[in-house]
Amino acid sequence: MNSSIIIIGLTLCLAIYLGIKARKGRDMKLEQWAVAERNFGSLIMFVLMAGEMFSTFIFLGASGGAYRMGGPTIYVFCAITYVIPFWILPPIWRYAKKHNLITQSDFFAKKYQSKNLGLLVAIIGVISMIPYIVLQLKGFQIIVSEASYGAIPPKIAVWIGLIAVTIFVYISGIHGSAWTAVLKDILMLTVILFLGFYLPFHYYGGIQPMFETLDKAKPGFLLMPDKGLSISWYVSICLTIALGQYMWPHCFGASLSSKSEAALRKNTAILPLYQIVLVFILFIGFTAVLQIPNLEGTASDLALFKIAKASLPPWFIGVIGAAGLLAALIPCSLLILTASTLLSKNIYKHFKPNTSEQKLAKLTRIFVPVLALISLFFTFYGGNTMIALLTMAYSFVLQLFPPLAFSFMKKNPVSKVGAAIGMVVGVAIVAYQTIQGTTMATMFPSAPHFIQDLDIGVVAILVNTVVMLAVSLFTKKVAAIQEEPISQVSNL
Repeated sequence: MNSSIIIIGLTLCLAIYLGIKARKGRDMKLEQWAVAERNFGSLIMFVLMAGEMFSTFIFLGASGGAYRMGGPTIYVFCAITYVIPFWILPPIWRYAKKHNLITQSDFFAKKYQSKNLGLLVAIIGVISMIPYIVLQLKGFQIIVSEASYGAIPPKIAVWIGLIAVTIFVYISGIHGSAWTAVLKDILMLTVILFLGFYLPFHYYGGIQPMFETLDKAKPGFLLMPDKGLSISWYVSICLTIALGQYMWPHCFGASLSSKSEAALRKNTAILPLYQIVLVFILFIGFTAVLQIPNLEGTASDLALFKIAKASLPPWFIGVIGAAGLLAALIPCSLLILTASTLLSKNIYKHFKPNTSEQKLAKLTRIFVPVLALISLFFTFYGGNTMIALLTMAYSFVLQLFPPLAFSFMKKNPVSKVGAAIGMVVGVAIVAYQTIQGTTMATMFPSAPHFIQDLDIGVVAILVNTVVMLAVSLFTKKVAAIQEEPISQVSNL
């Protein structure tokens, strides 16, 4: 047994131990299990939210994107992602605490006084999260297989990881995710900072020489192109990420576990510091471009592991694998936890309204292994189309933003019917574009490039908003006309 397998195995055992220990001394009622009775402070909120946002994408997608795309990969920074939650999360938390809400679906149902709208939001959420879970598991099997030098088969790796997640989510809920996120952050920071410094100096003598060599070898690689991955694409994809990030049900739900509005604001103010880590991830990808050439397609996502294995001893590859392992498990645990809660509290209870809280808590835990097995099936048999499905899912949850934003207004102009129809229209546009494989360029071949390069999520949310406001205006006028005869009768 090589040293990398030992390190990976010990890290997994430690994660399971921390996840289970997190339950100690707590009565795991549904509110405690799902949102920690809103008692997490700034530090725990920081590692929990970072644990979700910095996932396998950091190890595989971001470094692979730098290798494959060059300059346009800077979209991963997207600083506006942290401006939006600074303003919207505190009022969401305040409203949820006042009305004892524990899921995103609860929030929409209460705001719009519509259980059916809450059901729609829950369905969109669960459908969106399944491919996200699968993507984490696919990343997990790649990371463990690569880090173990192929000694651990990918299918065995996924089974082990999913069993670990299921155990500590079932037992400890969000507490298990939070405790293991602390271990993940320590390992990730250590690994990424080391590789980001070491590799450019090892191969080029420094970061500046690395960029100079790459620019000479591949002129224009570090720049934004005039079309395709252009400035308009960059702006639109940043808007999609910024507006959609906290519309993910698990991000939305995790924010409700904060003990105060101040803790949330501190978290969103500090979290951008974590973005500094992404600079070093890009350095790794850029270093690999000339040192590990000719990685095509999805193979480019292995850039980090390929160059690390060519440069470092097996024991350190084990440390990288351990960090990547946790980068997959923490988001996966939050996703499964949130999806289970939505299935029980907002979907099952919608059709069985007399279900007791005790039975609901048990049912929520039962859904944990059920969702794990469903995700496992799609991991093995879903093919590579899950990456496309994740892009579709991101744009799905983005469609929840317009009715959320309008709900903060003193006089909300959006009706529950308008909100529902707007969401459905936005989701339908994204689904059609993904299934048909169309883009703005293929749909509008004669349009200017800045239109052709727009991300479909932004286009869908604009149509969603127009439809939502138009339908809301119509339904409110109809309601006013229907109420008028009643008021006239009462006056008589």
